[in-house]
Amino acid sequence: MPQVSKAMGAPKKPTSSRRRAHSVASDGARALLRWFRRAARDLPWRRTLDPYAIWVSEIMLQQTQVKTVIPYYERWMSQLPDLEVLARTPIDEVLKLWQGLGYYSRARNLHLAAHAILANHEGQFPTNAEQILSLPGIGRYTAGAISSISFNEPQPILDGNVIRVMTRVHAIATDPKSRTAQAFLWKEAEAWVSAASRITPQHQAGLSGNCSALNQALMELGATICSPKAPQCHQCPLSSLCRAHQKGHELRYPKLPKRAASIARSVYAFVLQSVPRLWVGRRVVGGGANSGLWELPTIETPSGSQPQPIPEEMFRLWSGVERTKVCPLIRVKHSITKHRFETSAFVVKIPTRSRRQIEMLATRLGWKEARWMDASDRSRSPFAGAHAKIVLAWESRAHA
Repeated sequence: MPQVSKAMGAPKKPTSSRRRAHSVASDGARALLRWFRRAARDLPWRRTLDPYAIWVSEIMLQQTQVKTVIPYYERWMSQLPDLEVLARTPIDEVLKLWQGLGYYSRARNLHLAAHAILANHEGQFPTNAEQILSLPGIGRYTAGAISSISFNEPQPILDGNVIRVMTRVHAIATDPKSRTAQAFLWKEAEAWVSAASRITPQHQAGLSGNCSALNQALMELGATICSPKAPQCHQCPLSSLCRAHQKGHELRYPKLPKRAASIARSVYAFVLQSVPRLWVGRRVVGGGANSGLWELPTIETPSGSQPQPIPEEMFRLWSGVERTKVCPLIRVKHSITKHRFETSAFVVKIPTRSRRQIEMLATRLGWKEARWMDASDRSRSPFAGAHAKIVLAWESRAHA
C-alpha cells in the first residue's frame, strides 16, 4: 500500500454523519428490496426487460401520471413494438399516437433516437448508461433508469419521487434543486443502488437484479406511500430510518421554492367548416408549444377583459368575412407550464366564395402549412391536445 506522508497526516476516520449515511443506505436498500417484493404494482412495463419498452415507458412517465400513461403505452407498443418499426414510421403517425400526452418533443426525440440507434449501434439498444445518455432526449435520470432496470447496472436515479423520499429520510432543509442538494442527492442515490448490488439477490422473477428492484422500489415508494401531502408513514419500510418522520415533520420536506404565479389566458378558437372540411394549419417545428401539430385558428383575447369580446365582432375584424354566424361549441381548459388557458371554441360556416379570403390568413397565424382537411385526413393527423378535443366535439355534434 502507498505510504501516507506526515505532511498529509493519518487517514481521517469516518465522521458520524458519514457512518450514518452508509448505514442508512445499506439498511434502507435491504428494507426496500423486501418491501418491493410484496408491494410492487403490476404495471405493463414491469412485465419485460426489453430496454426499448422500458425506454418508452420512462419517457411517457415524465411529468405524466401512471394511470394516464398505461393506455398510451399499450397502444404504442402494439403499433410500434420495436426500434426498427418506430424508426421507419412517419413522424406524423408517431405524433398521432402521442396525441393528448403533451410535451410532444418527447415523441420527436423517441423517433430521432430510434434512428440514431439504427445508425450508430447496429440497431441494438445500448447496454450501458454512458451510451444511453448520448441519445436524443435522454438525461442522467432516464439513462440510469433504463440501464439499471433492463441490465441491472448499478446506476443512480433521481426523479421527483426519489427526491421526496431522500429529502425526508435525511431531513434536507434546502431547496432540493440547488446545486449542493443535487450533488448530495445523486451521491445518496448512488450509495443506495451500490448497497443493493452487494446484497444477495432475492428479487422476484422478471427483474434483472437488485439494482433494478432497488431503483423501482424508490420510485414506487414515492408514488404510493411517501406522497407529497398525505404520506402513509405507518406503511413505510423506511420509517425507522427517516429523520423527517422521527421529528414528525414529514410535510416540511422537500423544501420546494414557491411556484411562479400562474398566468390566466383566454383564447377564442374558430372551427371554420366548409362542406364538410375544416380549415387547419401548423407551424414549423420549434415555433412554439403546438409547433408541428395541426391546430385551429385562434385569437387571444385581452387579458382580464370584462366583458369578454363579442365572438362575431372578433371574427369579423380578424378575418374580414362579413355576415357570418358564430355558434358556441365547447370550452376547454388546459395548462402549458405556468400558463392556464381557457379556450372558447366557436363554429363558423364559411361559404365557398370566402374560402380564399380565409386562406390568406395563414401567414398571420404563423402557419407554414394550411389546408381544408376532411374526416379521413383528420383521423390520421396529429392535433394539439386542446384542439383535438374541440374537433372531436364538433364531429360528435355533426353526427348527433
